[in-house]
Amino acid sequence: MPANAPAIPGMRSDIQKQWSKFTYQEVFALKSKDDLVAQVQTKYALEKAQAQKDVDAFAKGRPL
Repeated sequence: MPANAPAIPGMRSDIQKQWSKFTYQEVFALKSKDDLVAQVQTKYALEKAQAQKDVDAFAKGRPL
């Protein structure tokens, strides 16, 4: 995260810890868990079902 960037609220702060290929801007731009699934699928070349499973396990019911 850039030094002058504001703190990322909630679960978003954990996203960069879990998936290091995300930039601060990409995390901040996420609108929903579906967006997160799509980004994880693309960045990590996963099948959609696997990306969904990974996001669901990570989120554990928390809202984005």
